[in-house]
Order: sequence, then C-alpha cells, then structure tokens
Amino acid sequence: MSAFDPFADFRMAGHTAIVTGGAQNIGEAIAKTFAGAGANVMIADLNGDKAVATARQLSEATGGRVIGIRCDVTKEEDIRACVDQTVKAFGGVSTLVNNVGWGKAYADPLDISPEEMVASYQLNTVSAMRMTAACRPYLLKAKNASITNSGSMVGALPAFDFLPYSAAKAAFNHLMLGLAHYFAKQVRINTVLIGTVLTPGYAEAGLDAAVQEKLAHPNNLTGRAGSPQDVANAFLWLASPAGGWVSGQTLNVSGGGARVRLMPE
Repeated sequence: MSAFDPFADFRMAGHTAIVTGGAQNIGEAIAKTFAGAGANVMIADLNGDKAVATARQLSEATGGRVIGIRCDVTKEEDIRACVDQTVKAFGGVSTLVNNVGWGKAYADPLDISPEEMVASYQLNTVSAMRMTAACRPYLLKAKNASITNSGSMVGALPAFDFLPYSAAKAAFNHLMLGLAHYFAKQVRINTVLIGTVLTPGYAEAGLDAAVQEKLAHPNNLTGRAGSPQDVANAFLWLASPAGGWVSGQTLNVSGGGARVRLMPE
C-alpha cells in the first residue's frame, strides 16, 4: 500500500474555526466537516440554544472539539464575546467562516423601504467586515490563516425579487475581494457563490412548497439542487492547507449554472 496520503492537506488539525450561522443548514455542514477534519470549531448563531445543541451533536458525531455561543453578528459586543470565548477555549483563531446571511422575496422591489435595504446590508455585508476586524489579531498570528465566505449566486446575477439580499451580497463579494488584497501574503480570503441548496431557510424566506419543488429540479449542468455537504466540501478545500495557493477567488458552487443551447429541445 502506498505511503502517500492524498487527503493529508485537507486535514485541519491545529486549526480553530469560527463559523457564523453555524447551528443549522449550510453552516452546520461546514462546522461538522471542519470538526471531522480535525479543527476546533466555535459555532456562532443568533439562536444560542441551537448553537449549543448543534455543537454537542457535532462533537459526538466527529469526536472533535465543538462549542456553541449565541451571537448576533450585527452587534459589536456579541462579536467581541464570540471571539474572546473562542480564544479562551482554543487559544486563538486561524479560520473564519462568514456564513451568516438572510433575505426574503419581495413582489415589488420599488416598495422596499430604505430601512430594509440598510438592515440587509448590515446583516449580509457589514457583519462580515466587523467579524473579520475582531479576528484579525489572531488570524495574523496563525498558520494557514483564512477567511472563507458564503456568497450567493444572486450577488452575481440579477435577482430583483430578492433585491435587498442580492445587492448586499454583491457588495459582500467586492468587500471580500478588497480585503483579500489588503491581507495579501498574510490571510487567504475566498468566497463561495452558492447556488440553490434546499434547506428550511427557503420556507422562512417566503418560498412556498410549489416554488421549492421547482427549485429542486433545476435546469443546470448537474440536473439537481445542491446539498449543504456539497457546499461544505468546497469550504474544506479553501480553508484547509489543500487550498494554500488560493486567495482572492470567487468559486461558483451551483451545479454548473443554467444549461444553455441555441436550438430549442
């Protein structure tokens, strides 16, 4: 049997990750995958009870060290408490996952209030900048320091029915690219543009069962919607030493996007 281990660089022993919005759905899959790869993981979520319960479940499932904390990423004091507790528990922060985000559908984009636009920007864009700032002193001391972000395809494609969310995610993409250049040679920063991944969050965003059924059978190059694990696998590559030569990139994880042909079928 060969002594070469092609998975060695995907292991994250010695890493400590904060995963925002990590108590369920895509964030939970990322936290579980990192813990399974050997990282210490702090799950930061608005639902503190769920964060603690999920952390306990993931610890049992992976054998890893996972803890949870309530964190409203729009509040500076919560961000500071999250980072402080992570450092207290694990000794530092090497890996930040800005996963938290939310948006809902609107029938008429011009009926959206300025307050709703600003609130979406605060949650989906500004919170990641503030979390990055809080983690910076520890990231700069860490080996293989990285920030990996949950972007969305609606941040790159027109989506007038989700305008506050899509506009905020477009700004988020540009913000993180700028920070990747600011942190050059010190912290790697990448963003994953996530396509349709059916989770309970779709219902919470106002998409009914009929719409979700259509989304489950997209006309993309793979012929299916994604799973949280599909996304988590991409995050593992980008955050682990396996992605050590990758920074400032935006990776589409979307089933290949819509199938295009000139002639009708």
